[in-house]
Amino acid sequence: MTRILFHGGTLFDGTVSEPSTGDLVVENGRIVDVGTGLDGDESVDCSGKWLSPGFFDSHVHVTMDGFDVLRQLTSPFSLSFYLAAQNLKKTLDIGITSIRDAGGADLGIKEAVDRGMIPGPRMQIAISMLSQTGGHGDDWEACGVNVPLFVPHPGRPNTVVDGPDEVRKKVRELIRNGADVIKVATSGGVLSARDDPRHAHFRDAEIAVMVEEATAAGIFVMSHAQATDGIKAAIRNGVRSIEHGIYLDDEAIEMMLRAGTWLVPTLHAPRAVVAAAAAGASIPQSSVDKAKMVAAAHDDSVRRAHAAGVKIAMGTDCGVGPHGSNLDELRYLTDTGLTPLEALHATTSSAAELFGVDGDRGRLAPGQRADLVLLDCDPQDIDNLAGRVRGVYLDGALVSTGAATVG
Repeated sequence: MTRILFHGGTLFDGTVSEPSTGDLVVENGRIVDVGTGLDGDESVDCSGKWLSPGFFDSHVHVTMDGFDVLRQLTSPFSLSFYLAAQNLKKTLDIGITSIRDAGGADLGIKEAVDRGMIPGPRMQIAISMLSQTGGHGDDWEACGVNVPLFVPHPGRPNTVVDGPDEVRKKVRELIRNGADVIKVATSGGVLSARDDPRHAHFRDAEIAVMVEEATAAGIFVMSHAQATDGIKAAIRNGVRSIEHGIYLDDEAIEMMLRAGTWLVPTLHAPRAVVAAAAAGASIPQSSVDKAKMVAAAHDDSVRRAHAAGVKIAMGTDCGVGPHGSNLDELRYLTDTGLTPLEALHATTSSAAELFGVDGDRGRLAPGQRADLVLLDCDPQDIDNLAGRVRGVYLDGALVSTGAATVG
């Protein structure tokens, strides 16, 4: 097999260790050696550049391209699948090689990437989010009609459920349809018109059933959890990651530390809602008001969780905001107290561990899959990281030379 030598670059290995200059050798899609003075059959000159594990985004929606109610109502149903192809490419072009789609993408989109029909990062998919009646995923509007954000179809079921029996059956249906992760809303949210992000949703018995069924299938549960009580209910019942985590109190943080629960902050999302509304997007004023209301509490929660040692994985909620701007989240994380190395760790090996794929990718180490990003800057200088991507590799094969434009 051909040995590919990545020579003379500065290596960020995916941990919080200080980067060092060296070589990396790939054979048969895997890293086989990291060190100095290595050789290979083919060489990639990394002099003056940085080599990193491929980045992860733990929370995206590739079938969305911004939130705009009027555009949603006037767009053809099938357009979202073409948007997904466009958004997947934008995501890959900025060095994100693994994503967790938190609702919208179905098995067909994932398989199109896996088969090489469209370019994109490796995917885990939630398909649809479990919501109680009147919850964050219930698309009933005050005018008396449903306006679904993700129109149900044979591969993407309606997931508004109430009671443990309905929950159990729906989780099994999602798993049958190809879900790699189960997503639940254990609180209200910002973009749903008729609920409050400070209110908890679902009861313990319902959440416990979700985790029980997911565990039986060998997968995890992620929770849209903004309200304090909704966060605690998710942690108490074994949910693996808290998405958003806006209203964390000290008890919730301590619970996360004891349980080993991840926080996926998505600081990108409320900023994107406010910016989109200011640019003229058709967003209900109630949602804009909620986005502004949560901003300070959100930043403070992430700051305190990080200071306490809660595990953090980078996630953006892109789809709410523009795909291709994902790496802005790293700057927002540093604004809440993470060092640049910690933010990079959050988008590499920490996220890989959250996904359950840390034995496969997320670090520069022998045996790891050669999903790589080549940058012409120090990645700790994160203000324009996306614009400095010069090579994206999957299994050691070049799949992108970066994005001409980002945003």
